[in-house]
Amino acid sequence: MRQPSVIARRVAAASVSLVVAAGAAACGPEDSDAKGSGGDSTPHKGGTLTVLNSEPQTDFDPARLYTSGGGNVPSLVFRTLTTRNRENGAAGAEVVPDLATDTGRPNKDATVWTYTLKKGLEYEDGTPITSADIKYGIERSFAPELSGGAPYLRDWLVGAADYQGPYKDKKGLSAIETPDARTIVFHLNKPEGEFPYLATQTQFAPVPRSKDTGTKYESHPVSSGPYKVVKNENDGEHVLLERNTHWSAATDQERKAYPDTVDVRSGLDSSVINQRLSASQGADAAAVTTDTNLGPAELAKVTGDKELAARVGTGHFGYTNYLAFNPKVKPFDKPEVRQAIAYAIDRSSVVNAAGGSALAEPATTFLPDQKSFGYTPYDPFPAGASGNAAKARELLKRAGYPNGLTLTLTHSNSKDFQTSPEIATAVQDALKKAGITVRLQGLEDNDYRDKIHSVKTEPGLFLSHWGADWPSGGPFLAPIFDGRQIVKDGANFNTGQLNDKSVNDEIDAINKLTDLDAAAQRWGALDKKIGEKALVVPLFHPVYKRLYGKDVKNVVISDWTGVLDISQVAVK
Repeated sequence: MRQPSVIARRVAAASVSLVVAAGAAACGPEDSDAKGSGGDSTPHKGGTLTVLNSEPQTDFDPARLYTSGGGNVPSLVFRTLTTRNRENGAAGAEVVPDLATDTGRPNKDATVWTYTLKKGLEYEDGTPITSADIKYGIERSFAPELSGGAPYLRDWLVGAADYQGPYKDKKGLSAIETPDARTIVFHLNKPEGEFPYLATQTQFAPVPRSKDTGTKYESHPVSSGPYKVVKNENDGEHVLLERNTHWSAATDQERKAYPDTVDVRSGLDSSVINQRLSASQGADAAAVTTDTNLGPAELAKVTGDKELAARVGTGHFGYTNYLAFNPKVKPFDKPEVRQAIAYAIDRSSVVNAAGGSALAEPATTFLPDQKSFGYTPYDPFPAGASGNAAKARELLKRAGYPNGLTLTLTHSNSKDFQTSPEIATAVQDALKKAGITVRLQGLEDNDYRDKIHSVKTEPGLFLSHWGADWPSGGPFLAPIFDGRQIVKDGANFNTGQLNDKSVNDEIDAINKLTDLDAAAQRWGALDKKIGEKALVVPLFHPVYKRLYGKDVKNVVISDWTGVLDISQVAVK
């Protein structure tokens, strides 16, 4: 990213860290000027890149970060076994080697993965990076006091379910072997063809045991990337990075490391960030944001200004906003009722409520519209752009509601243009045309998340969203539709509480595939099969529109993150 709480982190992870939340915690981007604006578009080394963000870069410890592809700011400091390909568009959704010589070598059934480290890797102090450091970095992510990172390793590694980290259990994880200083081997409980994607997470960053300071490590983590932390104030509100002179570009094909310094300033109001980027004065001329979008009103202003419009990066992160049903609650136990609502939805009005077509694209599939996810076009309940009220009434009559019915729609009161009152009202208006009266139940964000993620309190109808931990159908479909992931006494994301053996078996079968293109096709087919059950109604996929300063060059926005990749930016 899992969802709201984690996705929020993940989309901050995709965005703020790219971290979602800035930490934790999830399309085909374009950008108006791939080289940036200004007279000389050639990127040069030197200068200071300023990052203006709303969310602080908290928990700057590789064990605690929940990022997509290693994060944005974090990936300047933490290298991992693999990483995302730093290219525009679809090419950027590929996983590539980072510290390792390749993306991993699986055994026949993908239950054992072996990696070899590149030669000449060094920390910021010049000491060599070893496979034992990566093993230790992973192990410390299991420590309760360093929780927050991606949860997969606890499930995937043999014997890791109850491991409490190296502070309590110094024996470590036997599932991770380091036969020599450059080799690391992972033993998994079950086939996982997408292990190379997981190896992009910051938990796979090396940590030297002798330099580990526990919960204080985040103030000065030891760098394996092109920059080192020289200042971290107010829990990530101000992070200053300078060059790591022991980083070698010869071992790192992905990070350009053009600026001499990266100055991250957070805790800013989003309107202030966009005003500063728009004015582009002083240090702000060489500034970017990794977590702040242009809103509808701001976008309208920018669109009318040719110079500003040339400084807007457009991207898509794998993310879907949708209407969710709980079939355990009447009348949503009847498929015809769920289908009727699917037919009644007016996606044009929903898109307008989300900020318009420049900021949202209508969705009829749960998987985002990207090849890497296995996107397969389908619409099991085709109703056009404006909905089909007549078809919806017909289905309601068949379900025993010839005179319509009254429902409650739960949503968040946060002004996020995703699960907020604007979207809820658009749904309410559309369903009214089909004879469905919708009462809106708006909750404060924490209450909303607690309610929809508990099997005990989950409402019958509510707004929800999901983002990708990496660009594949697996982390998109499994958490929401795998019956074995239903959590009865904790945070549950399988909102439809689907436990279909054929779906579960297909998820397992796809996970065995190491041919990711073949896996993508299977994920797309599974998405279609699940979509026909009408457990969710996809509404829209968000589009990211972000300003950058007039002196910023070499803008790269990949389909993995959907946002400007600061590892590629130059400011001179």
